Amino acid sequence: MSDLSNIERIGPYVVTPLTCSSDGGLFAASVSIRRGVHDRIFRFLPRFACDAQAVQYALAQGRSLVLHGQLG
Repeated sequence: MSDLSNIERIGPYVVTPLTCSSDGGLFAASVSIRRGVHDRIFRFLPRFACDAQAVQYALAQGRSLVLHGQLG
């Protein structure tokens, strides 16, 4: 699930947190990092009790990847 209010632009990158419910009612976090027409999806192992926690985690990880130049 993606909420447009959570999308952030960081320089030339667009960071979009994504979540989905997993088995057992927990939420999985992923992030899309797009530059131009190319985007990369990163999935994370922690599971969260609510969607909001998963969104915040994905957004923080996406910011970190962009700001620390870890996109290759």
